[in-house]
Amino acid sequence: MSVNKQYDEILQSSGKRYLSLSKVAEDLQLDVKALPFSLRVVLENVMRNNPDKKTGDIFRNWQQHKTSEAEIFYQPVRVLMQDFTGVPAVVDLATMRDVIAEHGGDPQKITPLSPVDLVIDHSVSVDHYGSNEAFARNMQLEFARNRERYQLLKWAQASFSNFRVVPPGTGICHQVNLEYLARVVWQDGDYLYPD
Repeated sequence: MSVNKQYDEILQSSGKRYLSLSKVAEDLQLDVKALPFSLRVVLENVMRNNPDKKTGDIFRNWQQHKTSEAEIFYQPVRVLMQDFTGVPAVVDLATMRDVIAEHGGDPQKITPLSPVDLVIDHSVSVDHYGSNEAFARNMQLEFARNRERYQLLKWAQASFSNFRVVPPGTGICHQVNLEYLARVVWQDGDYLYPD
């Protein structure tokens, strides 16, 4: 993680560091308080990972017009995927590994850049209900029906260094994210930054 020390602030009691948006705003001549919170997170991310003076122009333009066509370098802290879109992404990564290996490269280099949590949600069909055994019986059918998909995801979790799978029957994606996965604040060494 590249951090622009020019914008560092230190939390006095803990000695932890964070990127000061007030310093960024002053330097880039931005009214950071006029930005929606989501764009403040984007601004912090861009300035922490790839600081660029043109960033000020992009955000000032957004403040003036409430829209922007500009491209920015945004590096997500983590990726949350639902299995409907996550399985095809895993297939793509596996295919890239095969191609790299066929050309004599190291397939281990193909791995997600950011941590990925793939939540298998909305997948369990209700064939049985009205009994204490219904959930267990539905889960057995789920694994039998989707065995190949779950084998692929088990392989992906073992093969990729920063890839986790939340199994079916655990909850829906956003509930699992809020209750178990979201960190709110991440820490890298003594540096703190938003999820």
